[in-house]
Parts: sequence; C-alpha cells; structure tokens
Amino acid sequence: MADDRSREGTETAVAEFHKKIKEAFEVFDHESNNTVDVEEEEPTGYIRFEKFLPVMTEVLLERRYRPIPEDILLRAFEVLDPAKRGFLSKEELIKYMTEEGEPFSQEEMEEMLSAAVDPESNSIHFKDYITMMVIDEN
Repeated sequence: MADDRSREGTETAVAEFHKKIKEAFEVFDHESNNTVDVEEEEPTGYIRFEKFLPVMTEVLLERRYRPIPEDILLRAFEVLDPAKRGFLSKEELIKYMTEEGEPFSQEEMEEMLSAAVDPESNSIHFKDYITMMVIDEN
C-alpha cells in the first residue's frame, strides 16, 4: 500500500514536470514545430521535444539542480518594485534586464517577455510569473 502511494506520488511529480517542461519548451519553440534552436549544443542546430523531455525529466527527478525558492524569487522582484505594486511594467523590466547587471540580449529579452508579460495589462505580475516558473518539490 505504501508502495502504491509512493508510485502515485512519483507519477504525479512526473506529470507535473512534463507539464512545466512542455510550457517552458513552447516559449522557445518559435515555429511551433516541437523544436528549439540550439546551434551551440547540437550538430543539427536544434533539439526535438521528444529528445528533450526525458533528459529534463531525469534531471528534475534526480534534483541535480536545486531550484531557487519562491520567496527568494519574490524578494528579487520586490527589490525592483520600491512602490510595492506587485508588478513591473514591460518597459521597466526591459530597462532593468538590458541596462543593469549582466544585460540580456534582444533575443533573450523577447523570449522572457513572451512568457512573463500579461498581454492585457502589459505588465509582469511577480506572483503569477513566479508560480509559472517554479516546480513544487513536495
């Protein structure tokens, strides 16, 4: 019985990982053909989702890379929001990400914005974006 619950928990975790991996992959799949350009990584210049999914699932299941906790991500965004509005405008985010610290390239910025910006308000609501980025480890 305990083995059944453990297996169910693992299956649920794998399903959640697959969902998050697919969502992240789609951000970079600009042609909607289940491929992402990775010229530096693959001789073909792209990686197919079918090849990417099992590798990333294994990485996440083995917890090779520890995710940054939600509260730390939230604090990082709050530093950029001294008015405590809970969001940044698209223009504010572009300014911070291209002019401060290690600047994003135009392509990196466009990819981030495509996932982060709420099209209705043209802003980035921290909590919604963080929820989309993190994977529940429990």
